[in-house]
Amino acid sequence: MPPDSITAIPGLRVGHWTDRRAATGCTVVLCETGAVAAVDVRGGAPGTRETDVLRPGNLVERAHAVILSGGSAFGLDAAAGVMRYLEEQGVGLPTPGGLVPIVVGAVLYDLSVGRSDVRPDAAAGYAACRAAKGGRIPQGSVGAGSGATVGKALGMGRAVKGGIGVASERAAGDIIVGALVAVNCFGEVVEPDSGCILAGPRDEKGGFLNTLEILRRRPASALSGGFTNSTIGVVATNARLNREQAYRLAVMAHDGLSRAVRPAHTPVDGDVFFSLATGVAEGSVDPITLGALTARAVERAIVRAVTEARGLAGVPSVGEWRR
Repeated sequence: MPPDSITAIPGLRVGHWTDRRAATGCTVVLCETGAVAAVDVRGGAPGTRETDVLRPGNLVERAHAVILSGGSAFGLDAAAGVMRYLEEQGVGLPTPGGLVPIVVGAVLYDLSVGRSDVRPDAAAGYAACRAAKGGRIPQGSVGAGSGATVGKALGMGRAVKGGIGVASERAAGDIIVGALVAVNCFGEVVEPDSGCILAGPRDEKGGFLNTLEILRRRPASALSGGFTNSTIGVVATNARLNREQAYRLAVMAHDGLSRAVRPAHTPVDGDVFFSLATGVAEGSVDPITLGALTARAVERAIVRAVTEARGLAGVPSVGEWRR
């Protein structure tokens, strides 16, 4: 039985590098045979690498890895380690001067948690590649989710632990879609079907406050939490898609984010989703179904990111706060 994870898609491996003392880390999704790739950037404060190359109409169509990292803009250095690893494996885009691995990525801000002077670097990216595997992978306070936090409408002092989560969905035939999401949002995480708050600004009684009600009562300029957010992720499928269809998959991934995070895509969130299509499945699926299942996988991955997280660097997890 394939795992309920993005690694249910054959050919994809996921690896984490985690520094629990510093509360930071990075996560890599490897597709060494290459996958048709696209990206959709929605948040107002993104930190990204090589997103222009993924625009429809550009020369390069396939990517070999996606790196998600903590460390804010410093964390973009982790991609150099992924590049080195793939080069050693003989993986990359053929060019007259040799193979060039196509590594895309995004970062989240975790410098307010743990140690701000420790960030994922090239060695961290390389280590994440060395740790990459298929099957079941760790979730919660690991990799890019190590320093992630949720519910910051009242500042970091009332936030709760975010993290990284995975999920997958099956369509007719052999078509699979999966999601991996690092959740580090300004808003709260809700149960998508009921709207109940799963993780948000902490109250005084072991529960959570409603972010929308906080915003109603206080001017946005008085709220803290700027620069400390982003929900970044990867969605993938084994279906055969072109660049435009892969882009639509990334767009619909944000629907899942909007249903599980309230509010999403704010000016202080750098929300980004990459999409990968390996094209190895024999069957086909209509794009409406594929997109809807992608959004559902994202919803479930976001919920797991906070429910699987553990307290770190003084920020309690959902389970610890509700006891």
